[in-house]
Amino acid sequence: MAHLSADTPATAPGKKGFLGIGFTGWIIISMIVGILIGWLAPDFSQNLKPLANIFLRMIKSLIVPLLFSTLVVGIAGHGDDMKKVGKLALRSIIYFEVVTTLALAIGLIAVNLAKPGVGLAISAAGDSEEFKALAAKTPTFASVLEHTVPQSFFEAAAQNEVLQIVFFAIIFAVALAKVEGPSKKFMIDWLQSLSDIMFKFVGIVMAYAPIGIGAAIGVTVGKSGLDVMLNLAKLVGTLYVSLIVFVVLVLLPVALLARIDIKRFWALVKEPWLIAFSTASSEAAFPQAMQAMEKFGVPRRIVSFVLPTGYSFNLDGSTLYLAIASVFVAQAAGIDMPLGTQLLMMLTLMLTSKGVAAVPRASLVILSGALAQFGLPLEGIAIILGVDAIMDMARTSVNLLGNCLATAVMARWEGELKDGPVTEPVPA
Repeated sequence: MAHLSADTPATAPGKKGFLGIGFTGWIIISMIVGILIGWLAPDFSQNLKPLANIFLRMIKSLIVPLLFSTLVVGIAGHGDDMKKVGKLALRSIIYFEVVTTLALAIGLIAVNLAKPGVGLAISAAGDSEEFKALAAKTPTFASVLEHTVPQSFFEAAAQNEVLQIVFFAIIFAVALAKVEGPSKKFMIDWLQSLSDIMFKFVGIVMAYAPIGIGAAIGVTVGKSGLDVMLNLAKLVGTLYVSLIVFVVLVLLPVALLARIDIKRFWALVKEPWLIAFSTASSEAAFPQAMQAMEKFGVPRRIVSFVLPTGYSFNLDGSTLYLAIASVFVAQAAGIDMPLGTQLLMMLTLMLTSKGVAAVPRASLVILSGALAQFGLPLEGIAIILGVDAIMDMARTSVNLLGNCLATAVMARWEGELKDGPVTEPVPA
């Protein structure tokens, strides 16, 4: 089963944060305070930049250990299961790749049509001339392919070279899966422990997030004026419309082709979907989703493999969001990215998004890695985080919906979907 980490303290369902206000509440408060400071004291607001930079540096520090540990455990830890399920694993992976590719395509088309980032003024930290030189280096497929292979893991880790980390992690995981005995158990247990610790690390960083986000919004509003809020509203609207288009043009036809009883499917899935939407946590809805799919008539062996595996390989909403957010940052930074470069970035996102569990704001890790890979300013992440709570609810709920549908489709594909009302979970 794919690793599902603990909720961050700010997003655990049913819990309140500092002063009885949850994480989303503090994000909203920090946004309002940041907007007011940037609007009323634009000169003073520029002094808040170090607070925003501290947040960005903390995010950078967790990318490599989190990505490496989750990806290796996800592959090596599934070695035995993959042998047992055989065709189911292959079919699931093919399905996941096709659907997430369509999600990337819809997100890419939407962000290029709506252009929500055009008009913002985001600049990279450090020397602007150096950033312009980096941005002008349009990578080619050959250069990305060669650059994917690290000559030193530690050099790649020090420079946050995400693609190189992913390549090394995959080779390492395959080798680890071939090892037998105590060495394999020790290494998987160690990496699982590292993964658990890093998710707690994420929780600690997110506790500081409202300060960093408020500072970033204040700096941006102070520099660009209140027009930035119109861009953020446009960004949220672009995501929500794109997700609706994805559900209508991709998930609905898939359900019809697989002869899924849509009315009955939604009746069972709507409760875990609502939990995922309101908590912005797929994990919070996982037990209910598993029960719902068993009641729908999916055998337990299929539910127990496809649903958790989908949390690593079939994040439809998050994948679509990453496509929109990455190009949004390029637009906001005034970088004219050719279609070829955008497609290479989508390939990068497709590779790197497979290794991070579906926990609140895990997409932040993937997005920051992709931006660094293509020389785009990480300041864009802090701006996006100002409205990330609103976007997170939508993409997380679509993640859950897509994984529940994938479970039903795989059961139909295997010829094991029980049609008609099922009041009790179907035995494996």
